Amino acid sequence: MTRQTRLTAPPPPAPLADRMRPRTLDECIGQDHIIGPGRLLRRAIEADRLSSLLLHGPPGTGKTTLARVISRCTRARFVALNAVLAGVKDIRTSVAEARQRRDDLGQRTILFIDEVHRWSKSQQDALLPWVENGTVVLVGATTENPFFEVNKALVSRSRIFQLRPLESRHLRAVLDAALADRERGYGARAVALAEDAAAHLVDVANGDARTALNALELAVETTPPDESGTIRIGLAVAEESIQRRAVLYDREGDAHFDTISAFLKSVRGGDPDAALYWLARMVAAGEDPRFIFRRLIILASEDIGLADPQALGVVMSCAQAFDRIGMPEGRFPLSQATIYLSVTKKSNSTMAVFDALKSVASERGGDVPNHLKDSSRDKEGFGHGKGYLYPHAYRDHWVAQQYLPAELRGRTFWQPSNQGWEGQVGPRIARQREAQLAAMVEESSETWTFGPSDARLERWVQRTKGQASARLSALRDAVFDAAGLVRHHVVLDVEPGTGLLTWEALRRVPEGGVFAWSARSDRAQALTGLAERLPELSRPTVITGALPGAAGAVRFDRVLGRDVLTQAGDASGLARALRALLLPEGRLVFVESLRRRTQRLSALVEGPSEWAAAEDALYADGPMMQWTAERLCALFNDAGWSVETDEIETSHALFISEQVAARWLADRPDSYIGRLARGLPDTEPVRQAVRRLVGQTVRWRSVSLRIIGR
Repeated sequence: MTRQTRLTAPPPPAPLADRMRPRTLDECIGQDHIIGPGRLLRRAIEADRLSSLLLHGPPGTGKTTLARVISRCTRARFVALNAVLAGVKDIRTSVAEARQRRDDLGQRTILFIDEVHRWSKSQQDALLPWVENGTVVLVGATTENPFFEVNKALVSRSRIFQLRPLESRHLRAVLDAALADRERGYGARAVALAEDAAAHLVDVANGDARTALNALELAVETTPPDESGTIRIGLAVAEESIQRRAVLYDREGDAHFDTISAFLKSVRGGDPDAALYWLARMVAAGEDPRFIFRRLIILASEDIGLADPQALGVVMSCAQAFDRIGMPEGRFPLSQATIYLSVTKKSNSTMAVFDALKSVASERGGDVPNHLKDSSRDKEGFGHGKGYLYPHAYRDHWVAQQYLPAELRGRTFWQPSNQGWEGQVGPRIARQREAQLAAMVEESSETWTFGPSDARLERWVQRTKGQASARLSALRDAVFDAAGLVRHHVVLDVEPGTGLLTWEALRRVPEGGVFAWSARSDRAQALTGLAERLPELSRPTVITGALPGAAGAVRFDRVLGRDVLTQAGDASGLARALRALLLPEGRLVFVESLRRRTQRLSALVEGPSEWAAAEDALYADGPMMQWTAERLCALFNDAGWSVETDEIETSHALFISEQVAARWLADRPDSYIGRLARGLPDTEPVRQAVRRLVGQTVRWRSVSLRIIGR
């Protein structure tokens, strides 16, 4: 071939994996948790309102692909750099061009940095001012944890989206698309991929689309067609094309920390099978066994401790044995230590030292008690050591005396668990502490018998005024504990009121989306007004009107609500409508007040015998009182839900002031006494009893039902 021929020959085609990159969001396969309908990133791309972001995930999950899709969907100028090849000079050039575009044409610039973690701190610092003032919108891609590998200032100015390894069904769809595409793939050629061969490629690719496509390309390009002109890819060819699953592991990267974390949590959780699997992953990837032993030694004290005092000796012996024999036989003591620590009893009571350290750092340090001081030097002059009781001179080699400084008497730092050896000694330690407490009271009873001064009492009264918010916080926590939200979920808050659940949901799903629906337009408008203080893309989507279809094509991972059914005109219809809006793996979590079970005043103070029955009748009357646990379960079951429920009892300190009593006893038909009079003609004895409560603080009890529907 002459030099002229070489110069005019067409360039070789791009690799199949590069040719098959999606060009639009709809062509993207997988990653629905961040670019599915209703998700924050998809909304930002479609609205061309992208702010700086970092794409984090393993190789082959689509970070660069997503950046290219963004470049096609935006009206902004798109510039791509690779951190391996580019330096500060390239940054300055790109920034200068971006400033000129912004000033001359009013056009934004999106700067895509692939493998951004490979830039040094100084290189990342060079980019920071231009990201901060908006000259460029940064889109960074990294396989490493950005919280550790990317400048913290850049991280704080960017949203982070985590891409996951593709599932098997996604990889199979990628292969099918490559075989069907006539322009970019092998649709114009006769290629027959056997089922077992496709399954092998998907399995060994381990969530990496690039690996799967590279293997398919190698198989197709190296397999001659048969007599009919068909390229047949069987299992044997597939096995040759993708030899071995790569173990994703980097001793300085995320895989290192994530794998050791999974290993230690499996040991702590008592699962020897999972622990051995993660151990094998680390050994196969070449992790230093001494590093594993160091972490096991820590775990033996931190998570097992005194539940099994032998655990530390076992792991130390295994570590010493490894140092003697090395690898590969050293796998035996590694396995022995892992299994033993996994199956033995657990206790983390040794963490009591941190409570003691906190006390030392934050509280006034008391003097060493006189009877504990060294008597060998100052016994005569100062009486040091006087009064010390020698434990071995007493029965069971123990005597009740105080060892803490006077300011800390009665404090406990170590709380023994009920596990193993620790569980055996715990009752004895508890009895000894009780004896020490009794000795302390006898020694200085004045300390334990004081009453609060007026100022302290006043502060207590002020604190009780905020107890209603504490109750609401407890109910909010109950909802989110059961909801199990993750960052990419799309959430519907039903009848949100002032947004007690809405604002918390926004904090917990920064890469998803929050919708708030109310049947009443005035409530929806009020919530919209409250949301205006937030950035546009961080606001909830507030909707009103008829619920079915109100959210368009969006379906929800979680549906949340508090006291929804007490406000609903058609509770059964609402339950059926919500079921249609939930994703198959979704979950509904409601808390509904059981008004019938609220605190009775008649239980707080002695009064007339007829009072309790009349009060029960009062709480059984009216639509607000209709809901019981049984009726709520029946309503959801009839609507096609599978539900589980539990009762949440909250109580708070309520100070009965003159104003509170006056409100209860007001001469109005809708007051407490007014409603009570319907079933109790003579209410004067009740009035007298309630007045006796004035000035007292009582425990006020409420009961709600938590409903988890699937």
